[in-house]
Amino acid sequence: MDSPARTRDGPASVVVPAIDAPSSVACLRSLGRRNVRTIVVSESPTAPAVHSAFCDEVVPICAPETDLLAYRDGLLSLARRDDVRAIVPVREADVYVLAAYRDEFAEHVKTPWPDRETLARVQDRCRLFDAANRADVGAPETALLSEVDDREREWIVKPRYSILTDAYVDCDPAECVAPPTTTYLPPGTDPDVDCLTAEMGHEPICQSYVRTPHEYGFFALYDDGAPVATFQHRQRRGYSYAGGPSAFRESVDIPALEDAGLSLLDELDWQGLAMVEFLRDEETGEFKLMEINPRFWSSLPFTVQAGVDFPYYYWKLCNGGCEPVGAPYDVGVAGHLLRGEALYLYSILADDVELVDRPSFLGELGTVARSLVSHPRFDYLQRDDPRPFVRDLQNAIGSIRHGWREPPRNGTENRTKQADHSAPVDHSPPIDRS
Repeated sequence: MDSPARTRDGPASVVVPAIDAPSSVACLRSLGRRNVRTIVVSESPTAPAVHSAFCDEVVPICAPETDLLAYRDGLLSLARRDDVRAIVPVREADVYVLAAYRDEFAEHVKTPWPDRETLARVQDRCRLFDAANRADVGAPETALLSEVDDREREWIVKPRYSILTDAYVDCDPAECVAPPTTTYLPPGTDPDVDCLTAEMGHEPICQSYVRTPHEYGFFALYDDGAPVATFQHRQRRGYSYAGGPSAFRESVDIPALEDAGLSLLDELDWQGLAMVEFLRDEETGEFKLMEINPRFWSSLPFTVQAGVDFPYYYWKLCNGGCEPVGAPYDVGVAGHLLRGEALYLYSILADDVELVDRPSFLGELGTVARSLVSHPRFDYLQRDDPRPFVRDLQNAIGSIRHGWREPPRNGTENRTKQADHSAPVDHSPPIDRS
């Protein structure tokens, strides 16, 4: 193990925003076990990361959706501290602030994240899909809502921007809003463009509907336009029987998926973290781009457990650099978010999704139970740090009581991707990785 970085006042520190997703806790565990001092910034005392055994200091901070500029000032104040050597982005607002004010942060800490212009090419989905086209990466047909004239096809209406700030829409500079959920348009539907535009806060995009349950993630850390480390997984179950955020996922190694992910990130001349989400067309086998999340992803604990310690590689980039990591990870292993598994089973009892056949509760209960035994890897539940699991369980119970079963992903997202309502959840054996 490398010796931890130090300052004249003691161990070097990392700043980790505490959100409801497991990514915050994964960062604390990875770096805390290496004697990196962890500073958790949080607007909520109920965030699981606040309760981690690897949380050394908690600093209250304004929520970015409440006042983005105050949130920026809070992070800058920490960046000025002599012991702080890295700030970790775990949600869209984090990476937006870090990119938009990159020069200010660069005076105090390393900045392994994209600049403002590069980030805009990802958070603006029109520009992202233009980049995919130039990189020859598959994607659903995409256009602005007002430009779509073929009403006899299935379409998805989704936000053009993954985050609403004054850089993208007409709003106050202190505002930071997650756009609304997506809308399914059956064939023959004539959408109300003005109404949907008002609801989204901007003119949304339309995408051709991809009817497949096969959802994949390609994960990467880039430095100066070159990959430092990569990873892949396939989602096996979501929060709902219709899909949603990841509850159970399996590591894979598929050359075509790697080619698509690297081609797109190379086209963007990427810097920093990225989760590139794809659907796999059942008829052609082609991977079709959904979006890029330019920060740590909610399933990060499983990525680390499978052998790719992205938080540590990110820390090394902030403290002298990190050579490319070529060691293979464990393929064919899987891991769970137990809250997600509970919500998946609850959705079978409580939800009625028009486009998806409801599976048997008893059958799925058996499937979940068998997978828990055969793949005992859990995002929160760990013997040496049990309190985040307990806190997350309490949060889940509270959300169910309030009728809110699917929390925003990574703290800002509250939208449903195409795959969420496309087909029954797939429980077939692992695919051929050749």
